[in-house]
Amino acid sequence: MENIIIRTIPLPSSVRAFTVADESGDYNIYINSLLSFEQQIKSLEHEAVHIENGDFYKEMTATEIERSHKLR
Repeated sequence: MENIIIRTIPLPSSVRAFTVADESGDYNIYINSLLSFEQQIKSLEHEAVHIENGDFYKEMTATEIERSHKLR
């Protein structure tokens, strides 16, 4: 289906946001509600890049994916 569902929840300070693709093919973005509004927006944009790039279907570790984004 590929809908994007955005949720804000309290997360540990080391986690800004994360995305989970569910069984319906929708993307659930969880953003740390403890962040400033500006950082929440940046985190949402970062997660959107992962969706646009199809990162959830790559045979790479999360660390490798994050490094590849920093190189661009």
